[in-house]
Amino acid sequence: MINKKFAYTGLCFFLVTIMLQAQRAESLQTILLSERTQTAPENIFKKFRDAGMKPVNHELTKTEKEKINKAISILPPLHQKVLKDHLHSISFMDNMPNTALTSLIVNPGPAKTFNITFRAEILNETISKWATWKENTCYSKAENNNYQVVIEAGEMDAIVYVLLHEATHVVDMVLNTTPPMDDTKQVWPAQTPFTVGIWHKPTEPLGDATNSLLETTRFRSGEVLPISSAPDVYKALQETPFCSLYSMASWSEDLAEMLTIYHLTQKMNQPFKIVIKQDGMDIFTYEPFTNPKVVKRQNNLAVFYES
Repeated sequence: MINKKFAYTGLCFFLVTIMLQAQRAESLQTILLSERTQTAPENIFKKFRDAGMKPVNHELTKTEKEKINKAISILPPLHQKVLKDHLHSISFMDNMPNTALTSLIVNPGPAKTFNITFRAEILNETISKWATWKENTCYSKAENNNYQVVIEAGEMDAIVYVLLHEATHVVDMVLNTTPPMDDTKQVWPAQTPFTVGIWHKPTEPLGDATNSLLETTRFRSGEVLPISSAPDVYKALQETPFCSLYSMASWSEDLAEMLTIYHLTQKMNQPFKIVIKQDGMDIFTYEPFTNPKVVKRQNNLAVFYES
């Protein structure tokens, strides 16, 4: 069972159910995705206040709106289609502890609709800066500070990565690209093509897809490792079918990370390298889509690009 102590520090995906007065599906379709920004539901604010935090709505500037619109335009065809029918709204908060939160809205009709709330600070960060910060939450630097973990992912806005990741969760929950669970989160139907041969349970990879060192990393155990262990961690990751440490948290995160990094590197020709430095010198680099075990899985992503 994964220790969830890391939940407020990374690219957190939580699926929560909130009660809202939702638009009818036919009227939702008439609203451009770029026009669906609004204040987050009160339930979301309450969730964070109850945890002792003080979130506030973030008023978007013109420049920030332009960044969001660009990120929306970059989404793959299937994302655009599904979000048109199922994205209720997107919101931005200041003083939000995690990077993003995707919430299911209870509708009077059969269609699922979702709100995605983002931590507004990411609007002022690049993918490289944000991803480097997130990756370093996995390590302790109390000793061996001559090591660094850096994500080299270009200068695109972080919202591009985070929106693509969260939108993939929405597509997944609508189309069941990974197996859906029942209300007890214990029972799910047969494996899907994306999970078969990789996952045993929603948060339990098959033994052949992981190893003892990776099982001690933060997104598996909830514990941080000394930064000096980073070279061995990514050498171990390179032997698996996973594109990032966060993708090992669950099969839904596996899909979201895989699609996001694939889209950025293979469709948009952006870099994505996990670089380990010692005394300022590169000593190890992991590029997920040069890993044959990762590349083998990309055929399962073709559906996201069908017109």
